[in-house]
Amino acid sequence: MYRIDVDRAESIVSFALEGYIRLEEMERFVVDLRAATDEVAGQPIKIEADLRTFRPASPEAADLIKRVQEYGLRSGVTRVAELVQNQIVALQLNRVASGSGTDKILRRFWQESAARTWLKHGDAELGVALQS
Repeated sequence: MYRIDVDRAESIVSFALEGYIRLEEMERFVVDLRAATDEVAGQPIKIEADLRTFRPASPEAADLIKRVQEYGLRSGVTRVAELVQNQIVALQLNRVASGSGTDKILRRFWQESAARTWLKHGDAELGVALQS
């Protein structure tokens, strides 16, 4: 299962992937995520990816994730915040992000509030939030 939300005011596309996603569902997700990204095109786009309950993906699904990340980079994504708890999923996502080039703009978080702060304000504001 997945959900996608768009915050047009902040140019943030948020999504959550939950459990094991079959290939057919992953294909629908990619189409929907591209459409959501297009809604905020023309501005620096930020992505919040909640993958805390996501299970490892098949190689075919991982390739779809890589391709949608490449699309995001071409479309103006400047920051990606991932919420991940499973180490196996984190390793798989590291490989995918490295292959797509997304690793250069990606940060991983445990808390949604820290992820949101970084997406909105970057590193300077995150440092202040972590010190508080």
